[in-house]
Amino acid sequence: MSEDGKRLLIAWHSRTGASRAMANAAAEGAGEAAWLLRAGDVSPDDILAASAYLFVCPENLASMSGEMKEMFDRCYYPVLGRIEGRAYATLIAAGSDGEGAQRQIDRIATGWRLRRVADPVIFCFDAQTPETIMAEKTVSAERLSQCRDLGAALAQGLDLGMF
Repeated sequence: MSEDGKRLLIAWHSRTGASRAMANAAAEGAGEAAWLLRAGDVSPDDILAASAYLFVCPENLASMSGEMKEMFDRCYYPVLGRIEGRAYATLIAAGSDGEGAQRQIDRIATGWRLRRVADPVIFCFDAQTPETIMAEKTVSAERLSQCRDLGAALAQGLDLGMF
């Protein structure tokens, strides 16, 4: 938690390691403000206790991963009307385009009246066969640097009172 008590909840899910690596890099960049939780462990109370959000997941079958969707299903109504205006950003690991998962998260964030504060980040791994789709993924140093930078920017925004 940052000195002023503001927290960046980094809610993540990963099947092949890419999203986990991306979330960890963002948390590293965010430093003390980072609050890293696997999506399956996020509760409505966690959503309420956070000052801003970074949602990190793979796209599976043109949708966000099931565990990420379950987090939103479980938390949506208990926090509805209680988190308007809070900042959010996204990191998506995709086999091809990632747009389906991105659209789903944006629609949920719109319902919660969250405020996007960074452009969507989608990393395509060009996985198109069963073997490459299910294989463990390695995220390049350049991409991990982008994730760290996003985490740092979100933490700095919280620190400066921008959100």
